[in-house]
Amino acid sequence: MISALNCNNLFNKCIGHYHILDTIEQSFEPNVQESEIMQLLYRKCWIDTVQWHYEDLIRDPEIDPKQGMVLKRLIDSSNQKRTDIVEQIDDWFLAQFEGVATVNNVTINTESPAWVVDRLSILALKIYHMREQGGRDNVNPEHVQQAKRKLTVLLEQQTNLSVSFDQLLTDIGNGKRKMKVYRQMKLYNDPATNPALYKNK
Repeated sequence: MISALNCNNLFNKCIGHYHILDTIEQSFEPNVQESEIMQLLYRKCWIDTVQWHYEDLIRDPEIDPKQGMVLKRLIDSSNQKRTDIVEQIDDWFLAQFEGVATVNNVTINTESPAWVVDRLSILALKIYHMREQGGRDNVNPEHVQQAKRKLTVLLEQQTNLSVSFDQLLTDIGNGKRKMKVYRQMKLYNDPATNPALYKNK
């Protein structure tokens, strides 16, 4: 079974790898030496990291509208990939916990393990970029101090979420909490359920 520490270390590795070239045009290079779950987690964080930079670019107030629409399509596609891989990660967790007997009055969590992983991945990105802001030398001191204060909060959030994630997996493994998967079923991405896509057919 994996732990929050495994996830956080892998996410830091992935984010660092992306920032070697630091461009959205670079291709994804999976680490084939890793296990199935670690490959899924690495891919998940890569999607998040690329999308982080899409989101930065599209907020440029002087962006060319055509380029903005291209980025919007890339963000939409990335969001769907993110959802798809989270659900693949949950499928992996389901397989790991298959057959676990639950206790009487077992509780159910409000989110699945993979959606906690999703939050850890985003937190790792926030921490990386907030640390970057706190290290800038071309801004006023207040900007740096504010970034450092926010970094402290983010690190505390990461610690708390990591503890909660590990406890969730332990409780599911012990049968104290039931593993549930919550499929997103995004209607707007489905040509059969989005009126803008099916109305003229």
